[in-house]
Amino acid sequence: MKFTLALASTIYSASAFTPGLHVNVHRPLSSLNAVSRKDSYDVTLLPGDGIGPEITEATKAVLKTLCDKSGFEMNLKEALIGGCAIDATNDPFPQESLDQCLASDSVLLACIGGYKWDGNPRELRPESGLLKMRKEMGLFANLRPAKVLPQLIDASTLKREVVEGVDVMVVRELTGDVYFGTPKGIDEVDGQRVGYNNMIYSESEIERIARVAGDVASKRDGKLCSVDKANVLDVSQLWRDVVIEVIEKDFPDVELSHMYVDNAAMQLIRWPKQFDTIVCGNIFGDILSDEASMLVGSLGMLPSASIGESGPGVFEPCHGSAPDIAGENKANPLAMILSAAMMLRYDLDRADEAQLLEDAVEAVLDQGLRTADIKQDGDGCELVGCVEMGKAVAAQVESLELKSAVTV
Repeated sequence: MKFTLALASTIYSASAFTPGLHVNVHRPLSSLNAVSRKDSYDVTLLPGDGIGPEITEATKAVLKTLCDKSGFEMNLKEALIGGCAIDATNDPFPQESLDQCLASDSVLLACIGGYKWDGNPRELRPESGLLKMRKEMGLFANLRPAKVLPQLIDASTLKREVVEGVDVMVVRELTGDVYFGTPKGIDEVDGQRVGYNNMIYSESEIERIARVAGDVASKRDGKLCSVDKANVLDVSQLWRDVVIEVIEKDFPDVELSHMYVDNAAMQLIRWPKQFDTIVCGNIFGDILSDEASMLVGSLGMLPSASIGESGPGVFEPCHGSAPDIAGENKANPLAMILSAAMMLRYDLDRADEAQLLEDAVEAVLDQGLRTADIKQDGDGCELVGCVEMGKAVAAQVESLELKSAVTV
């Protein structure tokens, strides 16, 4: 077994960065895996800012244990993104980082941002690096699970009977819609400023996200709810028409329904168990996925995946960089560990190992270990830090049986 880590400053071999020498398998429309199962993978780590380096270290320890147990290699190489990249290169996502990500089998990102860079021009803000990464890597589909773990039901602000058993996957289109549409800007019209953005989708953009959503739904409970605002917006009417065409043609066994976004926002709080898989455009998905995440009770528990039509995906926790607790061993690494599980499942064709990571996380929660963000007053659980939580998950990975994965 081999488990290696190289820093971005290391001189790499030609095969790592020379175009054409490292080619990822095209991601078929019927499969979410970027590469076929193999014995050795190249993974880029993007620790980023704030608590990012801490949760990255904890996740590395867990992955090392997993590789030792399962007998495959994971060669980890770090690269820069976000505020740390701005400080080092004056670029929130330098070309060297992009090249390394594209040459990898997959990418694992921690978090970016912080108060230090809030006053920078837009092009020199950490978030601009994130948008650049999504665009340059073609990451058009964002998968955001919101699964309520039985050990943390009381961490949710909703009643137990509402959230118990909730397991929702939001599939969000990530590179179109009002965030990227043109024309856009702020102009002066008749002596006053007027701001405008263009909500726009092409048929092909809708087709590809619908196929991902159909694929995801077919591997879960076979129910897909498409969210739009077709009663008001022409772009949503096109969205609805194309989603129907794709699902009826390519996924006839998937039960497709439709819901207006305002009703979907209400229903997610009223009775979230009615949903299995939700697909929506960029701006609606941005809002609904954050709303769905709060059903769980803590962003510190939620992973996500961003994938494209080919090449590596990017897997990251949903939470921010929490600069106020950076370096204090208070961060929760579980969302990043679960993001690594999503990477194994969706990019590396290692579903059994993904299931083992997920089982290990639940096992440490069963032990009563809690970081501060998921600790409840009077719960009788033990408060632990980031390092201790990572070690506890690694120990469970070592002790638990590797078994066949469940469908997702």
